[in-house]
Amino acid sequence: MPDRTLVQFFHWYSPGDGHLWQEVAEKARSLAEMGLTDVWLPPAYKGANGGLSVDYDTYDLFDLGEFDQKGSVATKYGTRAAFGQGCAALREAGLRVLHDVVFDHKMGADETERVHVRRANPENRTEIEEEAFEATAHTRFTFPGRGGKHSQFIWDVRCFSGVDCIEDPDETGVFRLVNDHGDGEWNDEVAQEFGNFDYLMGANVELRNRAVYEELKYWGRWMADQVATDGFRLDAAKHIPAWFFRDWVGHMRQALGEDLFVVAEYWDPDVAIMQRYLELVDHQVSLFDAPLHFRFHEAARAGGDYDLRNIFTGTLVAADPDHAVTIVGNHDTQPLQALEAPVEPWFKPLAYALILLREGGVPCVFYPDLYGAHYRDTGGDGQEHDIDLPAVACLPALIAARHRYAHGAQTDLFDDAHTIGFIRHGTQDQPGCVVVMTNGDESSIVVELGPDHGSAVFRDVLGHCEREPRADEQGRVTLPVKAGSVSVWVRAETK
Repeated sequence: MPDRTLVQFFHWYSPGDGHLWQEVAEKARSLAEMGLTDVWLPPAYKGANGGLSVDYDTYDLFDLGEFDQKGSVATKYGTRAAFGQGCAALREAGLRVLHDVVFDHKMGADETERVHVRRANPENRTEIEEEAFEATAHTRFTFPGRGGKHSQFIWDVRCFSGVDCIEDPDETGVFRLVNDHGDGEWNDEVAQEFGNFDYLMGANVELRNRAVYEELKYWGRWMADQVATDGFRLDAAKHIPAWFFRDWVGHMRQALGEDLFVVAEYWDPDVAIMQRYLELVDHQVSLFDAPLHFRFHEAARAGGDYDLRNIFTGTLVAADPDHAVTIVGNHDTQPLQALEAPVEPWFKPLAYALILLREGGVPCVFYPDLYGAHYRDTGGDGQEHDIDLPAVACLPALIAARHRYAHGAQTDLFDDAHTIGFIRHGTQDQPGCVVVMTNGDESSIVVELGPDHGSAVFRDVLGHCEREPRADEQGRVTLPVKAGSVSVWVRAETK
């Protein structure tokens, strides 16, 4: 859908008061009125830390805040009932619902098992010791609080390929579990970092086990039976064999409909690697455009030293716009998180204009940029930090501009290193716009719009520039932009 606009309705530090699902319900209508179409929700199932968990530490996929497990009934975001109400409110407002899926690992095992393991070199996981030895591992998940409701599947050592912690002997590292799958090797069709990046953390799920494979397909169908489900966000795709998601997504589309929207997190700065992954999954998913995010991060830090003509160089949206989901930030890149690479506040309006108003790609808005966020946590330096992420003041106007004015063919105006722009020419029935931005001093661009726009007056829908330039009879107009800013110009009479 060309007009699809996502919002990630959470961040890593969303308050752990069980209120998020209620907030989803309360804001559903305003999200739709703003012009958003799809809402990406955080993992809804129980994590290893119960009500304190951000839920990427998957414990029980079938506990959506319904059972007394890991110290709480509710998840961090609320109860099963509140989750259902939030999803229903989104659907009632005309919004589509995307669920976060973490299949890579499980944590918080209920029991230990005596297992056989082989040590792997953490720096090159393809180097695995020949000799196996016996140890105790946290690999048995029985979900006693759920008591077999929804699924009676029990996870044990046969369901996992590796762990990072063993007892008796007590060691940490990367250990390949000895079981009946994979001939002692890791999965193929995964990222090649550390030789083979199948193993990430916790008890690594063994997808070559047919019982596991079928259980995860069953979970997807079950989830869609429980709450509104229009798509999925797939976590840690570079650690999961491409063949599995190729099959799983295909199965879910057969079960739920071909219009199911799926975006995978394959975080890599190299667009060629991302394109190769898309080939492996038969282009059944979209990917977050990590290279574009890095361009935004670099441009924001470099200020006027960055050549804006290169902002799309080596990005997925430039190479394969039909499979790119473009972002300015997310829960992993926000300050104090694992992939920290924040975009400076001054540049965010420019970055959002570049993902919301251009052809190609599906843009995704981040919760703190829409509503703001404040939190405190320990950084990599061991010190406590207070983080304040102010809302991007013009973001609602940019989202509205996407739906009102970002129509028709596109012409790039990328002739200057520090002042760039583009024209959306509109269609017979829908208006267009001209976007102008600079990372330097106050500037302008001369735009040739043609006689159809002769003598037309233009206004900046963002309100950053108050002056209303007039085109000459041939539709030639000089459109200004303030220093380090962006303006979106439309004909003054356009609603």
